[in-house]
Amino acid sequence: MFTGIDEVDWASLRHAYGSAADVPELLRGLAAEDPAVRAGALDGMYGAVHHQGRVYDATLACVPFLLALAAREEVAERGGLLELLISVGRDGGPGEAAVRAGAEVFAALVGDQDRDVRRVAAEAAVRFLGPPARVSRLLRQRIAVERDDRVLLALTEGLGLFVHRHPDHSTEALDLLLTLGTPPYDPGLRLAALGQLAGCAPELLPADLVPTVVGLLGERSERRRSDVRARDGVDCPDTLTGRLRRLRPSDEEGARLVRTLHTALGGRPSERIALLEGQLTCPDATDRCNGVWTAAGLFREWRGDHSALVALVGEQLGTDSGRLRDAASSVLGELFHLAAPAADHLYALVIARSDLWTQRWERGAPTLGSALKALAHSGDPRAAPVLADVLARPVVPDDLGRVIVHLGRSAAPLAPALRYRLGRVPLDSPGTADRAVPLLSALSALGDREAVPEVLRLVRGTPDGTRSGQRVVESALRALDVFGVDAEGVVPALRGLLESDYAGVAAGALWSVEGDASAVLPSLLRELESPDGRRRRVAADVLARVGAPARVASDGLARMAGAECAQERVAGARALWRVTADAPRVLPVLRSAWTGQPGVRGAVAACLVDMGTAGASLRDLVETELAAPRRHLARSGGHGSRDVLADEQLLAVCREVLAAGGDTCGGETAGGGATGDGER
Repeated sequence: MFTGIDEVDWASLRHAYGSAADVPELLRGLAAEDPAVRAGALDGMYGAVHHQGRVYDATLACVPFLLALAAREEVAERGGLLELLISVGRDGGPGEAAVRAGAEVFAALVGDQDRDVRRVAAEAAVRFLGPPARVSRLLRQRIAVERDDRVLLALTEGLGLFVHRHPDHSTEALDLLLTLGTPPYDPGLRLAALGQLAGCAPELLPADLVPTVVGLLGERSERRRSDVRARDGVDCPDTLTGRLRRLRPSDEEGARLVRTLHTALGGRPSERIALLEGQLTCPDATDRCNGVWTAAGLFREWRGDHSALVALVGEQLGTDSGRLRDAASSVLGELFHLAAPAADHLYALVIARSDLWTQRWERGAPTLGSALKALAHSGDPRAAPVLADVLARPVVPDDLGRVIVHLGRSAAPLAPALRYRLGRVPLDSPGTADRAVPLLSALSALGDREAVPEVLRLVRGTPDGTRSGQRVVESALRALDVFGVDAEGVVPALRGLLESDYAGVAAGALWSVEGDASAVLPSLLRELESPDGRRRRVAADVLARVGAPARVASDGLARMAGAECAQERVAGARALWRVTADAPRVLPVLRSAWTGQPGVRGAVAACLVDMGTAGASLRDLVETELAAPRRHLARSGGHGSRDVLADEQLLAVCREVLAAGGDTCGGETAGGGATGDGER
């Protein structure tokens, strides 16, 4: 296994943390008898030798030894070594060449005695072994004799991968997939075959795909119920670890099968919706739970009228299954106003289960329970009285303030309690920012001018020199900006910060209070020259509000409009328009930012609202966006709790752009109604 290992000049090779002199010890550790030593060695391989998927010269030097280890039956947990080799060679380049050079090993391992080795070796053989005819024959022969369901699933996935990689040699593989997708094969295997066909040959799918899949899910669930370990709630204590475990599918294999099928269907949302409706009405709670998580991916990626599907997710809140209930409330919490069709179900759960209003952890402060948070995120005013009860408790969740911003004026009665809590936040605690910033956000959203004394206390008393303190002071200054009131002590406090690191936000608040350009321009001009791009953007935003009296800043804003960073370009261009009304100078900047960086489209659209008819030449961008079925920040299979909200806000601003020009864009647009109050 280690022949020649001492002949390699490991010290001259490099991995993520420098010299690879420690690699021989890691390689030998992979063959150790002690499981802890093996686990530590594998962690070291991923942590240093193949750090974050990178291939170093030390990684390449390890490949022959990893292949030799994987070929020896006495080495434990060889499946993990094969997964490491696949990762090294997956992305092409020198890593793939190194693994291919020893790929003959995989031909033997496809028939290994260890089922975990056989399972992973199937993918390795398809990726690295040749020629295609040989690989196809190897898969066919193995499928004919394999009896382990998990290995058969891996072989089925291998067939799909083979078709993608060798389309000119795919006939036999496709025939095998068609065969595996029919009786008498196991329902799970048939689902896997359908998923692979959907990805590589959708024209071969059965016409009755949705009822077929739903029926197979039911058959598979009947078999799975006999395994008591799969029952909901087992080994899931009410702790952080337990809740995170509940938020993972209890049936990860089933989740993967359905996810593969949905991913393959991709841009066919109508079929995906029909399939999800079938999943969410299955008799088995685990199948419905998988459906809830899969629906989350659809909501994040595709626009459209999802109200019926959202209502079905809401119906899962009435279940006795804690795992399913947590999944449904978590997914609904990411939908914000789009969760409205499930609001009655959320409210019913919130009222019935006051023990779920907050979530306590082994360490740290409590947080709002997911159902109450989702109800508030949806903008439902019925959440306000419940949040008032939570605010009256001795310990208040730190995230409560963040959800109040989505309730609009219905949360106004909460202002006194929020002020009270803000006034008692310690000024020098490590948790000050986590407690104060959400409360400041809530009071700002409510426009509660009576909170000025509590806000000023934070501005004056928060210690300098820490990132946490900076967050608190900036949030407090932004609150004063929103309030815009010349209360006692406000102006002196703001003027005193015009020479500080908070100059931009302080100038914005001072402009809001006094409206005196001469008082804020010197500080803003200095901020435009700051090496910190964030500070430049803050200054540009304030200059945009000042408008024409800030023409002296036009050169600095023009430089920003030519910056490399898209956020900075848009901030500079928007301010330049507000200051100079020079549309020909601004419009090309906005167009290039929109097309090159989807994340700034909301800011560009807001600028077009400002420009009115002067921005008419960019209306094509807005019309195209409103007609697009896919969310502008969509990442297939990705996660982002704010992606749906950001997209819905973009759509709302796009409609404002067209409405300002008297164009209704031909009727209905993708994405539903306008958003409520929320963070941009």
